[in-house]
Amino acid sequence: MKEFFAFVRKEFLHIFRDVRTLLVLVGLPTVLIVLFGFAISTEIRNVNVGMCTQDDDTAITRLMEKVDRSEYFTYVGRYDSGADVDEAMRRGEIDAALIFSDDFSAGLMRPGGSEIAVIADATNPNNASMEVMYLSSIVSDYFREDLETAMMSMPQASSSGQVVPNLRMLYNPQLKSSYNFVPGIMGLILLLICALMTSVSIVREKETGSMEVLLVSPVKPISIVFAKMIPYFVISCVVLINILLLTIFVLKVPIAGSFFWMILVSVIYIILSLGIGMLVSTLVKTQIIATLICGMIFMVPVMMLSGMLYPIESMPEPFQWLAQVVPAKWFIEAIRKIMIEGVPVRYVLKEIAVLTLMATVIFAVAVKKFNDRLD
Repeated sequence: MKEFFAFVRKEFLHIFRDVRTLLVLVGLPTVLIVLFGFAISTEIRNVNVGMCTQDDDTAITRLMEKVDRSEYFTYVGRYDSGADVDEAMRRGEIDAALIFSDDFSAGLMRPGGSEIAVIADATNPNNASMEVMYLSSIVSDYFREDLETAMMSMPQASSSGQVVPNLRMLYNPQLKSSYNFVPGIMGLILLLICALMTSVSIVREKETGSMEVLLVSPVKPISIVFAKMIPYFVISCVVLINILLLTIFVLKVPIAGSFFWMILVSVIYIILSLGIGMLVSTLVKTQIIATLICGMIFMVPVMMLSGMLYPIESMPEPFQWLAQVVPAKWFIEAIRKIMIEGVPVRYVLKEIAVLTLMATVIFAVAVKKFNDRLD
């Protein structure tokens, strides 16, 4: 046992002497979490909005003032016709517009009601859909809050019984993109650090010929490998804590569920990622190949097939099947349920079981391959 801890201590000292490795292990997660949290955002900001109406209507004026007060929109001006709105969009003056029916306020008191057309420039379909949704929400809030008192005070208004949609966004009412990116970037960072650093560390010993020296020591070969993995497990736990601190205090993403279960799921995923790194180290002979496999081949599936950027349900069926074997997919789903939705642990038992099974299988295969290599 003394020899085992001596190997662990040696590996810690080796990591601390390598300043570049420390910068990667500590700096990369910080850069990625800040980059995805602030710079890479799907939220809309400063969208120029116009309106089209033939009347000088106080209700319309108040509505556009409400739109302009929103942090998402900037009111540009009024246009007299739909053609003028189209021309303004072509010139790039506005990105969206509200077109009001004639006699808008008077129409509110009639059974047929009034109409508001919400249009947007759909050359960027994602932005357009969000702009329409945000504008529709502001319009709904306006009629529910600002006009409710005035309409209820009029007998003819109460008889019309106009219904305004009530839009609700559960778990992320502000539609902040950081709520979506944080679980995904956690899965990406932990996999890269654990798998990449573990595989490179073991392969480096093979390249320099020092692995043979280590294997003739009194410690069992597999114990040597585990001794090399323990420092990266500890560092990964520190990185996890760093990510959570940035998430809570910098990105302002609340942890709605159990902190304990979120940490437990993350630890299982870290162990799984370490096993992947160990498996890679048994299959390759050079650090370059290990880096390419962990840094490139693993990164693409994590980003594309884990639900980090794109919903898995929208993919073709073969890619949906392929996504089931991507460990990050199950980790991200579990973290989103616990962190964002705040669900009890019984709703993530499936994800925990799959991650545990994957970790067991990958470690068993890695240990067998490592022993086969020694033979």
